[in-house]
Amino acid sequence: MNRGPSARPRREVDTDLLELTGTGIHVPQRIAASSKGMVSTAHYSATAAGVQMLEQGGNAVDAAVAAALALGVCEPAASGVGGQTMMLIHHHVSGTTVAVDGSSRAPNRAVIDTFANLPADRRRGHLATTVPSSLATYAHVLERYGRLGWATVMEPAIALAEVGYEVSLLQYRLTKRERKHLQSRSAGPLFLQDGRRARRAGTRFVQPVLAATLRRLADHGYEDFYLGETARLIHEDMEANGGILRADDLAQIPHPVERQPLAGRLGRDNVLTMPPPGAGRTLVEMLNIHQSLPRELQDIDTPDGAVGLARTIRQALIDRRDRPFDPNLYSQVSDKQMLNRRYARGVADEIAAQPTRGETTHLSVMDPDGNAVALTQSIENVYGSCAASPELGFLYNNYMSAFEYGDTSHPYYLRPNAVPWASVAPTIILRDGTPRLAIGSPGSERIASSILQVLIRLRNSSPLAAVDAPRLHCSLHGVASVEASRVSTDVLDALQRHGFEVDRRDSYSFYLGCVQLVMNDGGRLIGVADPRRDGAADGPDSAPRPAR
Repeated sequence: MNRGPSARPRREVDTDLLELTGTGIHVPQRIAASSKGMVSTAHYSATAAGVQMLEQGGNAVDAAVAAALALGVCEPAASGVGGQTMMLIHHHVSGTTVAVDGSSRAPNRAVIDTFANLPADRRRGHLATTVPSSLATYAHVLERYGRLGWATVMEPAIALAEVGYEVSLLQYRLTKRERKHLQSRSAGPLFLQDGRRARRAGTRFVQPVLAATLRRLADHGYEDFYLGETARLIHEDMEANGGILRADDLAQIPHPVERQPLAGRLGRDNVLTMPPPGAGRTLVEMLNIHQSLPRELQDIDTPDGAVGLARTIRQALIDRRDRPFDPNLYSQVSDKQMLNRRYARGVADEIAAQPTRGETTHLSVMDPDGNAVALTQSIENVYGSCAASPELGFLYNNYMSAFEYGDTSHPYYLRPNAVPWASVAPTIILRDGTPRLAIGSPGSERIASSILQVLIRLRNSSPLAAVDAPRLHCSLHGVASVEASRVSTDVLDALQRHGFEVDRRDSYSFYLGCVQLVMNDGGRLIGVADPRRDGAADGPDSAPRPAR
């Protein structure tokens, strides 16, 4: 099967760095440049795995899959082989961009009566798990678009599980927050120190059980997960712990579906992003509305601009909720209102007419041959279902929480073999047919709004400044979450005056996404990793770029 010196963006108050000073904890390289390829991920060890593939002659797809596998090891609370993976791939030779829908599937025994009165079981425990699809997705894209062998691409993740990695301050805090749920479920002995407490930042986390599972998959192929020894162990674990996932579910391998990306415009650039069940249409609508606003409302750092941004985000989220589509039928829909520029101009006019007073992970890769990948993957919530087999070492997802349970006509209503809702929007932007930007973010409904704000800022800011800048998100219910200490008080006042409830978030809030981008700057590839998590950017023979 085909398969320099550390730098950190300057902050107003870099509290995380102050806490790390003197601990010996690795401080990631947030920005880098290289003409030989670039990788930006949510963890520096995963970035290194991707760079290793480029150095071994692999392309962007090989690097992306190696980095994705590594993220499942060193960022286990966000993703892993027990989850699902979606991506956009621009293939230079054919000149095409394809959306790879790697949705997981509801098990065959997933009937509404099982979950109707047990909402907690949709979120945690063995019952919360859909059929994992990440490995089938990796294998598919490696075979069709990669250069290196399956075992080669898996090797960095295996090594990382065997030798371990340094627990970050962020991981310590997340684990501490979820400790009670991990303790009450089968993942506790694997992911807690002595099964009781969060591992301290700076300690090394070694995962020999996971390493053995990954080694078996490398030796026997991804099919072992669905048809072999790994499948048998999953079946037995589920049967013993009240789950409904079985060998027959796994044997119906959840191969991904290649779909046509959704298209939008950003100035003279073509925006290609994830169709349903992903949320790319939400991003396209946000871009269309924002570009249609009066110029005075397009500066998102002013009070009026922040109000306009909040209204834009909220309207797009309302439209997505009101217009769900079956992904297999969406291409046949003639009236794609969320993508319609005339509709967006109407929304923008309404926004302008209103008085204005005053867990998931993402990686982006480009290679020197013109291939690009934007990949988003998840086990759904932080630490997924909090359930794991002691013989396998990875977390099961909790995507059973992402189905519709009330409206039987809803395309994501729970039924056997259905796919769950997804909020991901991996995006590739083309200029004159060449990838200019690969970008994406984790963060559930905050994904599209996080990407939107970076794209807006890139018009007038450097890539690092665009990612580093303070963020805002507005929920369906009008709650505006803001990195409050990093924006002016008149912005906060304006949001409150216009009816938004202001949710004050910390600086560089984990809640407000984690954008990883790679930009082609005239043949020089620039990577930026969001300082809101443990990300890093790097490439073969890369040089750190100064913040500006």
